[in-house]
Amino acid sequence: MAPLRLLTFSSLFPSAARPNHGIFVENRLRHLVAATDDGAPAVVSTVLAPVPWFPSTSARFGDWALNARVPERETRHGLQIYHPRFPVIPKIGMSIAPWLLYRAMLPVVRDMLRQGLRFDAIDAHYVYPDGVAAVWLGKALNLPVVITARGTDVNLIPRYAIPRRLIQGAIKGAAALITVSAALKAAMVELGAPDDKVTVLRNGIETSLFRPPADRAATRAALGFQRPTLISVGLLIERKGHHRTIEAMLQLPEFGLVIAGEGPERERLSALIAKLNLTDRVSLLGARPHKELPALYGAADASVLASSREGWANVLLESMACGTPVVASNIWGNPEVVQRIEAGVIIDENTPDGIAAGVRRLFANMRDRAETRTYAEGFSWDETTAGQIALFRRVIAERSTA
Repeated sequence: MAPLRLLTFSSLFPSAARPNHGIFVENRLRHLVAATDDGAPAVVSTVLAPVPWFPSTSARFGDWALNARVPERETRHGLQIYHPRFPVIPKIGMSIAPWLLYRAMLPVVRDMLRQGLRFDAIDAHYVYPDGVAAVWLGKALNLPVVITARGTDVNLIPRYAIPRRLIQGAIKGAAALITVSAALKAAMVELGAPDDKVTVLRNGIETSLFRPPADRAATRAALGFQRPTLISVGLLIERKGHHRTIEAMLQLPEFGLVIAGEGPERERLSALIAKLNLTDRVSLLGARPHKELPALYGAADASVLASSREGWANVLLESMACGTPVVASNIWGNPEVVQRIEAGVIIDENTPDGIAAGVRRLFANMRDRAETRTYAEGFSWDETTAGQIALFRRVIAERSTA
């Protein structure tokens, strides 16, 4: 059987300049293109990962300058990736973002076709603006579109009137829809998607990368972990709830906390740590390469995720795969990940008091770290990859017989 030829379309995709940006999209795609059918590739993909245009690479412009440093083309893990630019209007351009993205990408894809590339379907990630633009591209190019919803594109952006209408149009125009959790599927159905049009295909975990350290004591010593240590991994933005975790430390005097991530809340969080006199127990580590996270997870005693919104929190599985249980907020997706005590606990209230109580509850019934690792191994990529292949084959077959 000939391999499926996909155009993977997402502005959430890593690059040489932003190696952790949208890495969950890249990870799923890597496993998909690694699948074989009688020894031959089952899927091949070309990645179209648009980047907002910005004129300067000067560091004083922060994330905008990082966009300017992204190469026009690159190869990552054997994937050919195009990074064409598209215009954005900061703060006021939300309603026209899909149209700007579509108009910029249509000539790019047509040029790909003129160069001899061929696609059977568009594999779009993130409903807004990417999925909306992808459906318009599919209509212009006569290609079926499968959209994967991942979180705020379904549980936040539809609160705005114009994006909501455009999202509902994309739901109608897509050939199929994927969500990474059952909770997100329910939200898609509420937005008008037929139940049988939405398939739940959760994210998996790289168990070969995320694994317990060979010598945990030595790893802890190298990282300077001398007391029971909590870790929180994620962007330093308000919805990740790092401020709540920091405040919870007042009730956990025997614990230390390390936070791995970078973002606009760094100054505020640093000030909070100083105000609460926690500088000896709480550290902001900054952004860390993906390959460094396993040692941090494995050396820690528990992970804390105090987010107010997630689709499917990969950090929970990453931690558990390293043998480290989690304390997680009771939001969409998290109860689907944390189902047994060896995985961790879901907190009753996403407040400093609730986080502290959750940590106490976890440590009062702490299981062997090997049990936590075994639990995480049940979340491999195999089922998700097989589900994608079956879905794309069905969509392409339906289009060819229509």
